[in-house]
Amino acid sequence: MRIAMIFRRTALALAGACALMLSVALPAAAIDIERVVSPGGVEAWLVRDAKNPIIAIQFSFEGGTELDPDGKLGLAMLAASTLDEGAGDLDAQAFQGRMEDNSISLGFSAGRDGFVGYVTTLKETKDEAFDLMRLALTEPRFDQEAIDRIRGQMLAGLRRSQSDPSYWGQLALAESLFPSHPYGRPQRGTLDTLPAIGRDDLVQFTRTRLTRDGLKVAVSGDITAAELAPVLDQLFGKLPATGTRPSVTDVSPAAAGQTIAIPRPIPQTIIIMAQEGLKRDDPDWYAATVLNYVVGGGGFSSRLMDEVREKRGLTYGVGSGLSPWDHAALVSVGGSTNNEKAGQAIDLIKQIWGEVGKNGITETELRNAQTYLTGSFPLQFTNNNAIAGLLLSVQQDNLGIDYLNKRNDLINAVTLADVKRVAARLLDPAKLTTVVVGQPVGVKADKQMYAAPAQKG
Repeated sequence: MRIAMIFRRTALALAGACALMLSVALPAAAIDIERVVSPGGVEAWLVRDAKNPIIAIQFSFEGGTELDPDGKLGLAMLAASTLDEGAGDLDAQAFQGRMEDNSISLGFSAGRDGFVGYVTTLKETKDEAFDLMRLALTEPRFDQEAIDRIRGQMLAGLRRSQSDPSYWGQLALAESLFPSHPYGRPQRGTLDTLPAIGRDDLVQFTRTRLTRDGLKVAVSGDITAAELAPVLDQLFGKLPATGTRPSVTDVSPAAAGQTIAIPRPIPQTIIIMAQEGLKRDDPDWYAATVLNYVVGGGGFSSRLMDEVREKRGLTYGVGSGLSPWDHAALVSVGGSTNNEKAGQAIDLIKQIWGEVGKNGITETELRNAQTYLTGSFPLQFTNNNAIAGLLLSVQQDNLGIDYLNKRNDLINAVTLADVKRVAARLLDPAKLTTVVVGQPVGVKADKQMYAAPAQKG
């Protein structure tokens, strides 16, 4: 390893440690978020931190895996994995080498509703980092060797997933809840669709999907607004102003109340359950957040963990969560148990689900949830990457530039009556779609899926 690289990596690590110690106190006072607009009209939100010589930029484009063509599922993820495999005059080895030599972290990922990129750099190497990101966004090479290599890795991952019961459970749940919607398709593609994606598809992806009309940018670190403005044009100014994205309709989950079995010769049963939830802009979101913490989101503090694991020993772990997507929303619960106890565990989960749906929670549970949710919030500000990620999420959810400063007040404003109303709205055991993977005892299935693993990718 080169001496210069050792020094740079050490400096980045030390700066990150300093950021961790210093930034935890950030939310105690008002968080100063600057709206920066470049000369070319690119907007970003900035939290400046001059104490540490690190700059973190995260950005997103509208539309993720949901927009993949039917016959080429996995396109967004393949694009995300190949954009940094060479750009401009740099092949994959040269591009990655310049990143490594300068301790630059740069990459992309594709989610259900968005396509995300990031770059993190020491201030002293920012010019190199920004130039590499510019090249990746505007001049990706998509060399056939890189495409074949990355696609091979993705296909190998899909083949390994054939032995993962959780993979089949999630696939069955998505397909059952959203049978005629993009949310019901495999995000990573299949063994048939990934080989159908060619270089021209990737080039077309960048031209039509990486466009400024769907762009959001968040920055945290040692850079001023005046310094950032021209950087925004450097990184994003040459992207197409507009693109073409297929429209995706909103959808409500289907298969309400059904139980789907996926037979597998394993000693434990994987349990995944879900029903319609609420979107992030719903006025009841904060009451739902408190409710979820009490029911299953609070680890050992939750009702489900206390009743299902601690009191009865039916599982090592069980929990719940809220999934607010752009076009649908779920509230879900999941865990695992011995095959012989699967029926008992599911019945108990549904019992607790129904009891809270009918009666709500206690005053003590409300206060404990609010204390945790507000007290743990500063831990999300542990470094510049985390802050940039939060800023980006706030923009994606259209919560407003003042959200981080008022979020805890919104949690603390939730009342028992609010939670009871939302519990009645969300928690109905009769509407829970249940997927079980394994050899469950005491479970009556409405249908069976994926009996032969080789049939799906």
